[in-house]
Amino acid sequence: MSDRATENRKLIEGYWDVLERRDFEGCAAYFAEDGVYTDVPVGEVGATGPAEVAARLRLGLEPIERYVHHLGNIVASESVVMTEHVEEWFWHSGEHVALPFVSVMELRDGKITRWWDYFNLATLLDGAPQWWLDHIASGYR
Repeated sequence: MSDRATENRKLIEGYWDVLERRDFEGCAAYFAEDGVYTDVPVGEVGATGPAEVAARLRLGLEPIERYVHHLGNIVASESVVMTEHVEEWFWHSGEHVALPFVSVMELRDGKITRWWDYFNLATLLDGAPQWWLDHIASGYR
């Protein structure tokens, strides 16, 4: 693996640690000003820039009582890092979802410029409480 690929892998491993702590401003610091985060199955225009990324993450994850991140395979190149991982979401009302993801992140100059998350939306929607679904429907913009 090249030096840059190794650096990119370490950078994204650090990002996952920050996300698991739900440090949304810390997550935002990993993004370029033009960086975009998109939940592909939702079919939306992604959150653009650090502030919107933090707001998007906060919208979904802040109301959750507990969040556990399980890293799987990580593949890194000169400008792309792909991660297979599972996020466990626990709500105070008793619901729990283990949501498998594949995340594709493109990097430039040590910052994330594109993060596309691929997951089964039905897994999330079928397991999440209605109050949370109503909350995220309000949006982050």
